[in-house]
Amino acid sequence: MIASLLIANRGEIACRIIRTARALGVRTVAVYSDADRNALHVRQADEAVHIGPSPAAESYLRMDRIIAAAKESEAEAIHPGYGFLSENADFAQAVLDAGLVWVGPSPASINAMGLKDAAKKLMAEAGVPVTPGYYGAAQDAAFLAKEAGTIGYPVLIKAVAGGGGKGMRKVDAPADFADALASCRREAKASFGNDTVLIEKYIESPRHIEVQVFGDAHGNIVHLFERDCSLQRRHQKVIEEAPAPGMDEATRDAICAAAVRAAKAVDYVGAGTVEFIADASDGLRADRIWFMEMNTRLQVEHPVTEEITGVDLVEWQLRVASGEALPLRQEELSITGHAIEARLYAEDPARGFLPSTGRLEWLLFEGEGRIETSVDQGDTISPFYDPMIAKLVARGSDRAAAIDRLSAMTGDVEIWPVRSNAGFLKRALESAAFRGGRLDTGFIAERIEELVPADVASEEVWQTAAAIALEQAVHVGEGLAGFRLNAQHRRSVTLTHDSQTRTLDAGTPLAAASGYTDDERVLVFHEGSTFEFAKAVRGSGQGSTSSGAILAPMPGNVVSVLVAEGDTVTAGQKLLTLEAMKMEHTLTAPFDGVVAELSAGPGQQVQVEALLVRIEKGEAE
Repeated sequence: MIASLLIANRGEIACRIIRTARALGVRTVAVYSDADRNALHVRQADEAVHIGPSPAAESYLRMDRIIAAAKESEAEAIHPGYGFLSENADFAQAVLDAGLVWVGPSPASINAMGLKDAAKKLMAEAGVPVTPGYYGAAQDAAFLAKEAGTIGYPVLIKAVAGGGGKGMRKVDAPADFADALASCRREAKASFGNDTVLIEKYIESPRHIEVQVFGDAHGNIVHLFERDCSLQRRHQKVIEEAPAPGMDEATRDAICAAAVRAAKAVDYVGAGTVEFIADASDGLRADRIWFMEMNTRLQVEHPVTEEITGVDLVEWQLRVASGEALPLRQEELSITGHAIEARLYAEDPARGFLPSTGRLEWLLFEGEGRIETSVDQGDTISPFYDPMIAKLVARGSDRAAAIDRLSAMTGDVEIWPVRSNAGFLKRALESAAFRGGRLDTGFIAERIEELVPADVASEEVWQTAAAIALEQAVHVGEGLAGFRLNAQHRRSVTLTHDSQTRTLDAGTPLAAASGYTDDERVLVFHEGSTFEFAKAVRGSGQGSTSSGAILAPMPGNVVSVLVAEGDTVTAGQKLLTLEAMKMEHTLTAPFDGVVAELSAGPGQQVQVEALLVRIEKGEAE
């Protein structure tokens, strides 16, 4: 067995590899950039070596620095994880040339599958079905347009060196081809330094099915069955599961046998994934499933395969790299139950899935399942890397049970102040179409309004916030800086959320919600979403309706004043706008009356409970 291992990666996959290596007694070495100096994978490893500034191009993509770190730490082997340099044949060769063990397939195997056009030619020769299309070297725009017409529209233009949805365009009609080709080439050149493309027939009801394969240096190759990765957003996988819904044994045998042939064609050693695209318009059928590409590394979604087979794929990687034969033969592998994984990202679905970065002041995972993460409470989501917070994995005796468990896990996620897609994931899992196995790669795009509704606090959430603030119906987590129970019981509280300010009596909290409170805010966690309410200290907020004193509910900046002294106002009329906690809060008149006193002006900084406006009942003279 390898004695020491440098992990040329970061994030949850680095933590995942460290866990298995430690169980095998292998010493681990982490590498880190400036941004990751205090990251979880650095804290977990036996040793850590700094390799450069925060941008990946200056650290995790620097082959020379990673190999130097391996030499410095006297590591025996390098595991590339996934992403970064994991499918870079030059890096694999450099590792071997440095006298180190490469935990992965040979550089020749990586090269053979590295370009989509060459790989598909090789697969066709090996008897693996490939999608109808053009995979040749000719790249003249007029010639490609002619080929697209021969294939038949709609077609898909794809960068041969692409991945992750980049350098890919669907074209529905001949008139659109030239512009789509130019756009695809520009993106491919910028992303991969290679603007060569291929053209495929576009599959109208596509399912993304992939097969886990594994080979050793003794000529043994097995498959560990299939995964379904059809739930995608902009070609990025969101939810993955194993086995694939609706897959019968005959079709499974055919696709898995094709995957093994693909691996044998390149003398594959180590963990790999053969990806197929299926036309699911008439269910999954062997004659409508075609080779798409091969990923010559461990996949993000490998845990679902581990859950249904009982195999630790990272352990297999380390054993095979150490020269051992595969631990199990094909006939010893079987499927037990069903597993499903959701990718929890630091992003805001309500705002176009924009990344959400910053410090995780509060982070809690609950439920029955497996958590693969690289962050703890108090860690920071950096803008330099993929914004994944965790992978949530659930297993059940059948698909319905696995979905139920994962839905509960996503609903129980508590994150603040960073936004996440937990609520989005829960709604996808609860969709009747998904539960019924009616899915393809267009599932999310077709239901985006259903899956990403307006993020508005319901009346029940408002009532829960009031109950948390007034009745102290909360649980307080250790380590959440500054949070504590309020010192005294109150009868009403003024809360502000999404520019709306209300004074509420104690309400009835949602049974499935939880929350936290301090002197400035209330947080309500409900079904994967986080609702933040600003509150007035001691319940003053906009003042009592009897006094008419409008007090600042929190420290902030007066953005605008909409009334003047002596103005007549009506109940609910907007008086001024206060900006605080990166939100604007509009304060309103508590009753009909007259502006008797105005103590704030635009641009003025005010402290909590400062008098802003005083309304007197009556009419102006």
